[in-house]
Amino acid sequence: MSLVLASIRDQWVSMLGMAAMFTMSISFGIFIQPFYNYDDMRAFGAEGSSQAQNIFIELGMIFIFTILVIWLARKGLEVLIKAIIFLALGYSLFLAILPLTAILLNLVGSGDVVFWLILTIGISFSLMFTLHRFPEWYVVNTIGVLVGSGVITMIGIAFVPVLVIFFMILAAIYDHWAVNKSKHMLELADTMIDLKLPVLLVAPKDSNYSFIDQGPDVMSRAEEDDLVPSDEIEDGFVNQKPARSRDALFMGLGDVIFPGILVISSITFLPEIGPVVFDFWGDPSAPVHLGPMIVGLGTLVGGLFGYMALMTQVARGKPQAGLPLLNGGSILGYLISGAIALGLENLWQDITFM
Repeated sequence: MSLVLASIRDQWVSMLGMAAMFTMSISFGIFIQPFYNYDDMRAFGAEGSSQAQNIFIELGMIFIFTILVIWLARKGLEVLIKAIIFLALGYSLFLAILPLTAILLNLVGSGDVVFWLILTIGISFSLMFTLHRFPEWYVVNTIGVLVGSGVITMIGIAFVPVLVIFFMILAAIYDHWAVNKSKHMLELADTMIDLKLPVLLVAPKDSNYSFIDQGPDVMSRAEEDDLVPSDEIEDGFVNQKPARSRDALFMGLGDVIFPGILVISSITFLPEIGPVVFDFWGDPSAPVHLGPMIVGLGTLVGGLFGYMALMTQVARGKPQAGLPLLNGGSILGYLISGAIALGLENLWQDITFM
């Protein structure tokens, strides 16, 4: 434990920075949720939000995408990987920026829809071009936070909380297997780091760090490091080596997205109990009431507690599966805050399997 605490003290700036990005991405998702909270925007429609088979479709798509990227990387087709991911990131970035440009045009008194779309596409393209030409850590993080917010919002409004929790449990099991057993998730992470793509967040230890100069196989080398005991014995005690301190902390966007989905789903589908506490977007968007907002924020706090537990494991120097602790903390936060604010009977939604 003394070694873990020493490692945390050495990396506290990185860990605090990552927690800030985790919170910012989910908070921005809460902000733009009313902008997209309409049946026509739900991925599987209004009825699909409570159909369990859609969760298996989503999980299957994640697995297929992971295997496809790893296969393309082994074949040396990094250009194709980058093209596919850039298209997906660009679309998610567009969704995150669209509400911001709507605010901007409202402030200047313009209601031109065509100009609105062109402006949003232009900003999205400019950010993606900057990422392509200058993928430094602050560029990667800026786009990563925005992309994460867009994905969180669109999936969060698509499924009721019961299905999201089911999704989170399955994803946590898969993440544990992919990181600790098959280890193909480490290979995927190394590919993303090597290609400098914002499907992960980067928290440097200090401002001198350069993500552009980051070497390859970060996760694979960390997995192979000798982190704890040496063979030297003095006075009956085994000498222990402190965990190797990395120049930066890395977290996949999925570790932010899954807790965030439950936050957005909570404020979207839970009963509208209590006074209105968030109505920034006005008519015709639906305002957020106090009860669901308390549950959403409680879920976020639970995710942060899960993050704190995760950092005690990360401090040991080994790559860790983030979703078991992050999802577990978020689900626990959802249940506790939901029981307090709404009552347990209001946390259940009827679902179907066909």
